[in-house]
Amino acid sequence: MVQYFTTNEGAQRNRELIEDVLRELTARDPGGVEYQVLMFDDGVGFMHVVAFDGTTDPFADCIAHREFHRALSERLATPPVVMYGALIGSYHGGQSARGCVDLP
Repeated sequence: MVQYFTTNEGAQRNRELIEDVLRELTARDPGGVEYQVLMFDDGVGFMHVVAFDGTTDPFADCIAHREFHRALSERLATPPVVMYGALIGSYHGGQSARGCVDLP
């Protein structure tokens, strides 16, 4: 998991770049990865949650992911905080998360 806060000026561009990454991953479907990004209700806080099987880096060939990182430091208000965790369990309720199916 990675949590960070952008500047007010960088928040919208950050969201757009995240959406580009999600679209590219959807189109390429590298497999073996679950990737979710949350935006906090303040509009400038973000949390990326990534789980992958460890066999290959799902972002290695992702052009949008490289573009996201290219000027990330210019959008940040605080340094990213990286945390590792172990999944205890999950419940999906038979529905997709809101917004996940809206990306073309």
